[in-house]
Amino acid sequence: MPRPQPVPSPARAPRVAIVGAGPAGLMAAEVLAAAGAQVDVYDAMPSAGRKFLLAGKGGLNLTHSEPMAAFVGRYGERQDAAAGWLAGFGPQALRDWADGLGVATFVGSSGRVFPHEMKAAPLLRAWLHRLRAAGVRLHMRHRWLPAPPAPGGDLRLQFDTPAGEQAVAPDAVLLALGGASWPRLGSDGAWAAPLAQAGVAVAPLQPANCGFDVGWSAHLAERHAGAPLKGVALRFTDARGGRFERKGECVLTATGLEGSLVYAASVPLRDTIAATGQACVALDLLPERAEADLARALARGRGARSLANHLREQAGLHGAKAALLREGADAAMWAALSADPAALAARIKALPLTLRAPRPVDEAISTAGGVRLEALDAWLRWRADPRVAFAGEMLDWEAPTGGYLLTACFATGRVAAAGLCHTLQLGPPPPAAAPAPRHDEHADRHP
Repeated sequence: MPRPQPVPSPARAPRVAIVGAGPAGLMAAEVLAAAGAQVDVYDAMPSAGRKFLLAGKGGLNLTHSEPMAAFVGRYGERQDAAAGWLAGFGPQALRDWADGLGVATFVGSSGRVFPHEMKAAPLLRAWLHRLRAAGVRLHMRHRWLPAPPAPGGDLRLQFDTPAGEQAVAPDAVLLALGGASWPRLGSDGAWAAPLAQAGVAVAPLQPANCGFDVGWSAHLAERHAGAPLKGVALRFTDARGGRFERKGECVLTATGLEGSLVYAASVPLRDTIAATGQACVALDLLPERAEADLARALARGRGARSLANHLREQAGLHGAKAALLREGADAAMWAALSADPAALAARIKALPLTLRAPRPVDEAISTAGGVRLEALDAWLRWRADPRVAFAGEMLDWEAPTGGYLLTACFATGRVAAAGLCHTLQLGPPPPAAAPAPRHDEHADRHP
């Protein structure tokens, strides 16, 4: 397909409407304002960056310090596209940018990068102050009423506002509406159907970095829901034969499991369930203990002590872990395990669990699916109309937690803004980016 040509530059400074005041939208606003555009940012929420603030409530994980090759690999099937985004604004550039706002960062023991104050609010306050000083206008409580024009027609956006419906007619539009995983913060995915109807290719929205249902007994759910499972390991072979094995922590919920260890495996778990109807995993309750050593310890006579006390003394198993060990074992099976230390040790080291379904998308940390990259050029402009660009989590990519989500959201905002600068003939052309995916690439990635 020939590359779309820029539209002629109007006599006045061109006006760009950005819908979505999260990291991607605000970063795009910064780039466009610096290039000389009149920038208006619209958001349905009462204030900007609501999800960003919540994500930073327990300590803002801004990015990660691992080597770039490993960092890019975190984006899975979209790592080639992500490499192009991150080439212009990667982890170190993000840290330098934060430092320029007066927010110094440090690398934690896990390699994750945090602001020294561990909060998102100071960074957001400084950023919004700089944006307003650059002339960016923020319009809160403006909910976009999705009705994108046909390619090539007049750009006209309609908003529901406290003063009634209002229409704007910008020279270019950048949509950064987030995914569907935080509806109470504005990321509800309501844009997906209208965009698809307007001819934008959209992959189905799915949960990412999510928990999974197992279907516990009422006893386990009532007694231990919310209990952390620390120092465990998850082993799993996906539908394609890929092997996952990692130590970490997770949480036993009323319906199944969630937490960082489960989130790390959420992509192959979700895709395996979609392909086969379930995912069978093994949970090692004591990954630091060798199975043979554990069997010898359990074989020591327990005398009049109960098995529960024996497990506590010889294996350190108690509470939620001990209850989980018993889950799914009927009286006969439990009696047999109690009499066979080797079998009991094997169960502790590889507790079989069947995951039935991912939790709903509105409970997930992030979203997979969205505007297909195949519908966009390398600068995230719509191939059908280069006056329209997309950025952030509403694009069809996903990444694990650990700073990768935020980094790519910032980076895509800059890439999409650079593309619109070229469309509007503002400043120098955008930097080189990775080639856009072919129209047929990854076409079968989503059901």
